[in-house]
Order: sequence, then C-alpha cells, then structure tokens
Amino acid sequence: MLSLYEASHLSVRGEDVLDEALVFTSTHLKTMVNHLTSSLAAQVGHALELPLHKRCHRIETKHYISIYQEEKTRKEILLELAKLDFNQLQLVHRREIRELSKWWKDIDITTKLPFARDRLVECYFWAIGVYFEPQYTLGRILMGKIISIVTIIDDIYDLYGTLEELQLFTDAIQGCDHGVIDQLPKYMKVCFRELENIFNEIEDEMITEKQSHQFYYVKQELKNLARAYFGEAQWFNNGYVPKLEEYLQISMVSSVVSLFNVIAYIGMGKIATKEAFDWVTSFPKLSRSSGLICRLMDEIKSNKFEQKRGHVASSVQCYMKEYEVSEEEACKKLQKMVEMAWKDMNNECLAPTPVPFPLLMPIVNLSRMSEFIYMYEDGFTESSGRTKESIASLLVDRFIV
Repeated sequence: MLSLYEASHLSVRGEDVLDEALVFTSTHLKTMVNHLTSSLAAQVGHALELPLHKRCHRIETKHYISIYQEEKTRKEILLELAKLDFNQLQLVHRREIRELSKWWKDIDITTKLPFARDRLVECYFWAIGVYFEPQYTLGRILMGKIISIVTIIDDIYDLYGTLEELQLFTDAIQGCDHGVIDQLPKYMKVCFRELENIFNEIEDEMITEKQSHQFYYVKQELKNLARAYFGEAQWFNNGYVPKLEEYLQISMVSSVVSLFNVIAYIGMGKIATKEAFDWVTSFPKLSRSSGLICRLMDEIKSNKFEQKRGHVASSVQCYMKEYEVSEEEACKKLQKMVEMAWKDMNNECLAPTPVPFPLLMPIVNLSRMSEFIYMYEDGFTESSGRTKESIASLLVDRFIV
C-alpha cells in the first residue's frame, strides 16, 4: 500500500489510474496508521507528510538510516557502511561551509547592510538540496555565495530602496553605463561591489577550467533577475495588482530558478556544454514547472507575513482579485497548480530531452527543496525552527559507528 502511494506521485497529466491510486492509498493509509507497528507507522506518517518523490535526497538519507537501524532484519555491515559514508560526506560539506563562513565574515556585509537578511547557511542548505555529491563542491560554494548576495539584493528591492535608487541599481547591473555606479547610494555600492567580486571569481574559475563561455549565462540571468525585481518594485509603488498570468511572467524570473540552474550547471563540469546552457536558459518546460512550484509554494506559505511588512501583491492576492475568491480558496487553487506542475516535470523527465539526464536533476531537486522549505511556513525567512533543525542534522549531528 505504501509503495503504491509513493509510486502514484510519478504520474503525468491524464493518468487517471494513478490519480485514483493516490486517493485510494492516502485514504487507507491515514485510516491504518494508528494500527501499525511503531516503525511502520513512522514511515507511513513520514510519507503522508511529503512523498519520497518530493523529498530532498540528502535529508532523506539521514532519515532512512535512522529508520533502517531499527529494523530487526537489518544488515549490520550495510548499516555501518551507510553511516560511514554519511559521516565522510558530511566532512566535505563542513569544509565548504567553513570556507563560505570565512568569506562572509571577511566581507562583513551584514554590518554594512544591517537591514538585510543574514542567510548564508540557509543558502548553502539550498545548494546541498540541489546536489550533495562530493564532486560538486565548486557549484555549492558558488551557489552559496551568489544566492546570499541575491537575497540581499532582493531585500534592497523589496524593503529598502526608493524607486529612483532601484532604477539606478538596475541600470548598474545591466552594465550599460559604468557612470551609473558612482551615482548609487553608499549601501547599494557595497552590495554591487561584492557582486562584482563574486563575478570576477567566477570568471577566473571559468577561464582556468577553459569554460569561459559559461560566464556569459550567469551575467545574463542576473540582468534578467534585476529587471524582474524592478518590475515588481514598480507594481508595488503604483499599487498595481496584475492578473495572475501577467504576474507569473515576471515572478517566475524573480523566483531565482533560472539563476540557480545556471550556477548548478557551472558546478557540473564538462557535461554542461554550451548547448546545455542554451537549453536551460531558454526556460524549457521543466524549468517553467520548477519555477512555478518554487514561486507558488513560497507565496502560499509566506503570503500573510509578506503583505504585513509591505510587499508586491503575491500570486495569492492576484488570484483573489482576478477571480473574486477568498484567500483560502485562492491557496487551494494555487496548490492545485503546483500539483499539475509536478505532473509536467514528471513528464519532462520521462520524455527525450536535448541534454543528458543528470542535467535535469538539479532542476527537479530545486523543486524538492521548495516543497521541504515551504511545507508549513516560509522556512527560509523564518529559519529558526524546522529549517535550523534540518541544517543541524546534515552539518552537525554525526552517526556513531
């Protein structure tokens, strides 16, 4: 029953049999859970909370080892190997977060920009979710750095900058006129200089790896992101609430999914060819589905908080106004859109693609991270609870062997 439940989440649009299987198994598992052995009940409860297909592999590894060691039929040598493997890879991740922490301390950006969110560790946590394997150290470190700075840029556009300042900042990022940089207010110059430093680091790394063509894609995605942020700032300043389709055209870009994908590809070495970068930056259906999941999962859970602090109308507000429904009804409809996006992602992973299958996984894994982070709340902005526990589980707590 549990296996059928898990398998039903691999469905695509039109697979009514698997949809019926999901309803059937969900109903019966909920009824049975209180009558199962403690170990099996824990597994069922875990799956009903979020199915395996939507979970992050590294987090799930830790959970499964803990479950397996309680099994009476466990293989002790296999259990020991799994624990040793987890602990060894954890050492790699610890070295990476130490390197990132030293960089973050050296640039001292949280002192210079006290209004911004300090989310370095959370950004690195996202990077582990995208890919955790030891060979992707470069990608995780670059992702941690760039997303940390982009989080601050997001706060500048959302909370701190005036529309006139944001226009200058957007122009500076577009790189059309270097004289614009001198016109930026001091706090924007600080952020812009650190962004430049990271870009110079990426460019140097790409030249060393003889992959200099990759740098172009990072710059283009950042320019697209800045334009999207500025578009949202204009909406907010004008009190404009767009229709959902118009909103998603911009917010899918501001979800940072495209930039995430490009950075992830940079960390994957020679398998990420120029053709692969051209494909992923064309925003194929797989990326659009991932972007929709990331954007909607965030806003369904963070809507109330974001509106209280002053924020551009979210997808929830857009849907409520366009269709004249309650917030609860809007969230249900948007959640249904998330479910359909998962079906589309499943279909794209099953169908032939212009790129090797491993290049699809970072895109899917980003959606898995969104499902996990925004399962109950905005676990990125409000990271002191469940997110903090998960980070400690992956980076601090070790298995005793």
